[in-house]
Amino acid sequence: MKPATKIEFGDFQTPAPLADDACTCLRRLGMKPSRIVEPTCGIGAFLGAATRSFPGVPLHGFEINPDYASHAQTLHAKSVVRVADFFAHDWDAELSADADPLILGNPPWVTNAAVAAVDGANLPAKTNIYGLRGLAAKTGKANFDIAEWMILRLLAARRGRPATLAVLCKTATARKVLRHAWRGHLPITQASLHLIDAAAHFGAAVDACLLVARLGSSGPCAAAVFADLESDVPTHRFGLAGADLVANLGAYERMRAFEGLFPFQWRSGLKHDCASVLELEPDTEDRWRNQAGELVSVEAETIYPWCKSTDLARRSGTPTRAILLPQASLREPADLHLSSAPKALAYLNRHAAAFAARKSSIYRRGGRFAVFGLGEYTFAPWKVAVSSLHRPVKFIVVGPWQSRPVLFDDTCYFLPFATSAEATLVATVLNSRTAMEFMDTLIFPGAKRAVTVELLSRLNFHAIAEAERIVLPATAETAAGNRTQLELLKFG
Repeated sequence: MKPATKIEFGDFQTPAPLADDACTCLRRLGMKPSRIVEPTCGIGAFLGAATRSFPGVPLHGFEINPDYASHAQTLHAKSVVRVADFFAHDWDAELSADADPLILGNPPWVTNAAVAAVDGANLPAKTNIYGLRGLAAKTGKANFDIAEWMILRLLAARRGRPATLAVLCKTATARKVLRHAWRGHLPITQASLHLIDAAAHFGAAVDACLLVARLGSSGPCAAAVFADLESDVPTHRFGLAGADLVANLGAYERMRAFEGLFPFQWRSGLKHDCASVLELEPDTEDRWRNQAGELVSVEAETIYPWCKSTDLARRSGTPTRAILLPQASLREPADLHLSSAPKALAYLNRHAAAFAARKSSIYRRGGRFAVFGLGEYTFAPWKVAVSSLHRPVKFIVVGPWQSRPVLFDDTCYFLPFATSAEATLVATVLNSRTAMEFMDTLIFPGAKRAVTVELLSRLNFHAIAEAERIVLPATAETAAGNRTQLELLKFG
């Protein structure tokens, strides 16, 4: 299979030993299915494993690739294998007559964005699976694993009726599926995650598991996590509590007093998708080089110090690079803003093709050289910033650099401030032991974004400060939304 086709179909066949271990785990859990259905059977590793673990149980496999389907049927004569497109197949009808089926397999781990990047067509007709609106539907939140869509479709096909779903998937995918179900969309009686070594089995550097979900009536919004497929005792439980998912329910129960509504609005850094042009390294005092090594000489007022999550992870707010900022606000097109900066405008015009190649729709209204995430808060002199990608979490106070406000990329979150004292006070609360211990109950190991706006917004700032005996000024006690509150909201 060609590389692009392999990506489009998420074609990573399940190793036979892993399929055997997964089926042995299911048998140990007491599964007694009326029928076993594998919706994306590939060459049939799970069909063979299921034959050995559940002898005599009818087996039905479905596969979009005719060659794979033929191979699976030849190897596993006791199974019935059919060529079928998952997205076109009627799963409601397929599963309607079963008393208590086991839906088994290893659906594609590829994302819809990865399929689109190779111009693939192996996608569901409706890709906004959570009904996201506005900016959320246009940015990274709308990206999902194809497996995620498939699992939700299969759960919906057996809504409210007995069945067991057992699939190999990323742990992040399993959490998203369960979160959606627990929020009242699909009844799940019981769920568990049994971790696997994805690097050893698939050469994939991601956290992965066998997700096992018992369907029927709604049960507790919690899932046990087991260290591997052989373990009988869970290491911990995660689930839905408070405002959203928590990584460790036991630890969360001890810290839940520190959940609340954070009084200030977290901001994301700038998104531009044009690093080769806009991100610059210093060359001489008044000249820069872009990522291609091209010498860049533009007006000083268009250049701002630039920090990324890696800089914050090094516990440093000292910028080592810069960004050429085409806009001062989202309301002002770059061509107008740069009318007094002809060298910068000429440089951008020379690289207009790079901007035109950007695929995201968020840039369409802002003109040719638009960036996203600009506001008055962007230019606040002092900020408390945090990397979204790194652990342990650390909040860094970042002040002006050479009299210019420091800007961040979209892998960072920050709070804007007028003064160093305000920023330092808030950072002290956020970096406290109480805050860190509470965040640890929320952050999932292996999550691509360890820190999210949703997580940061769950911190009860005043309760944490009180627990740490940090005295807040009187203005900090005013109601959230008051524009005098720590002077922070003057940049909102």
